[in-house]
Amino acid sequence: MHRMNRLVRRGAALLWRERIVYGLVCVLGALAVMPVAADAQQDVAGVWHGVLDAPVGKLTLVFTIEKNEDGTLRASMESPDQAPGRQIPVASVAVSGNRLTMAIPAIGGRYEGVWSASTRRWEGTFSQGMDVPLVLERGVPAARAVVTGMDGVWEGRVTRNGVDLRLIVRVRTDERGTTVTFDAPDMAATGIPVSGFARTGDAIVFEIPASGARYEGTLAGENRMSGTWTLPGQAAATVVFERTRTDAEPEPRVRPQTPKPPFPYRSEDVVFENAAAAGATLAGTLTLPPGGGPFAAAILISGSGPQDRDETIRGHKPFAVLADHLTRSGIAVLRYDDRGVGASTGDFAAATSADFATDASAAVRYLRTRIEIDHDAIGFIGHSEGAMIGPIAAAGNDGVAFLVLLAGPGTTTVELLRTQRRLMGLSQGAAQEELDRADPVFVTVVEAVLAARDEAEAETRVRALLTADALEALGAQEESRELAVRQFTSPWFRWFIRYDPAQVLSRIDVPVLALNGTLDVQVPADANLAGIAAALAHNPDVTIRRLAGLNHLFQTAQTGALGEYADIEETFAPQAMGIIVAWLHERFGG
Repeated sequence: MHRMNRLVRRGAALLWRERIVYGLVCVLGALAVMPVAADAQQDVAGVWHGVLDAPVGKLTLVFTIEKNEDGTLRASMESPDQAPGRQIPVASVAVSGNRLTMAIPAIGGRYEGVWSASTRRWEGTFSQGMDVPLVLERGVPAARAVVTGMDGVWEGRVTRNGVDLRLIVRVRTDERGTTVTFDAPDMAATGIPVSGFARTGDAIVFEIPASGARYEGTLAGENRMSGTWTLPGQAAATVVFERTRTDAEPEPRVRPQTPKPPFPYRSEDVVFENAAAAGATLAGTLTLPPGGGPFAAAILISGSGPQDRDETIRGHKPFAVLADHLTRSGIAVLRYDDRGVGASTGDFAAATSADFATDASAAVRYLRTRIEIDHDAIGFIGHSEGAMIGPIAAAGNDGVAFLVLLAGPGTTTVELLRTQRRLMGLSQGAAQEELDRADPVFVTVVEAVLAARDEAEAETRVRALLTADALEALGAQEESRELAVRQFTSPWFRWFIRYDPAQVLSRIDVPVLALNGTLDVQVPADANLAGIAAALAHNPDVTIRRLAGLNHLFQTAQTGALGEYADIEETFAPQAMGIIVAWLHERFGG
């Protein structure tokens, strides 16, 4: 639950979203087509590139647009700074007059640009959770320098305030030159661009602009280098990197719980409209137990960030695992891609949690058209921000029969943000003094946004507050000021910080199950479960469970830190899924 993704804090993120918003996921697939408008004034076919000022640093994006024999267009996108050679399908590309639009639902992205005849460029905005300026120029980006003898995965560690943090540098060379990226798994940071990577004899140097980190080392043989790691505001540290692999690809992860066909139940791809949102058509998967039903049905609502129907994160597919378990237990499940993601349409970047609640309500209306579903036993299972969206959609909605809140907020969202920043910071090696210095700056900025009458006033207030000293306190570089302004003043954030869960939960009178793990550092269990219990004191059917040893994703964990998410093989603790099934069976049969 961290949409305030990456107010870049020493190379990591504030990670309010459950996705690294600009950590582009490379998805291979067929390229969709759209007809090009007859009045297009510019031949758009060809290769275009631009540089995106993303939270992880400057990212080059390359769009290849081709024209079919019938005049339709197809396109793909590449992020060579993060995954060179891997193509992301562009689902639609269209030119109308002097305007170019492209939709990249695989990553919840969209581009809109206007042709400038004077500069011969497309000048516009790339949206993926937030809007960022992007100018596209014709042609491929300039080739990179070639650094010989360094390809592969280099792994090191640095200790910060008693916390051991992994550092991974990936070096790969192809026909475009040498590309280098940086991962800090324990900071939940992946694919961070590295600049200035150079080798002079046995001397190695590189920088990570997103955090201001710099490394100067010396090779000791072919597979080891030792040197000094420096980061603004911190003491220099000696870091030894060892080459563990000669290829730079991410290691495959074992995910034994991910369901694989054949399934002992029916699985159907479905599409339903949200009449409350223009252009929002939701696409998902409905799984139905064997038999004619009617079955109790759960609608799964994902957490923050542009997410697919499986809530894919760190190589895990928790919603696919949960849907499989529930359906095998006799409960129908509908899970869907967020608006603007995957096969769903709509504008994700412009939506708030209240808008996403209308998508959830549309899912209820759709299930009520199905004869296999018990129309009196349809409810929501929401995770993280989804456990906030569910109650919004359920309040006053007679079509919702139950709520399951997984790691849902029970305190005010501002309090939750502050607690989350502190717990996550400590788990990532931040000193207490750093956090104490950052907190009043963060609160002052949030108060300024709350006091603003509109987005323009919020931008003015926040820009004035984010001085060099304030950015330093937040652990951000001065170059990220405008990006931070956009994040703090986005429609989602401005709505989010005004939300009080108690006001909505006090209107809920259907059965509620609230679960949280004791190792959750994103939505801490004690304070939030207590807030949920207090807000639902009027409700006679409320079950609150605090699950020992589980993290924010409901994995069995050691510390709960974000860096563990990808390392843990378990996707969803069977204990937690068993509690959900038993609770539903007790109320709706099974």
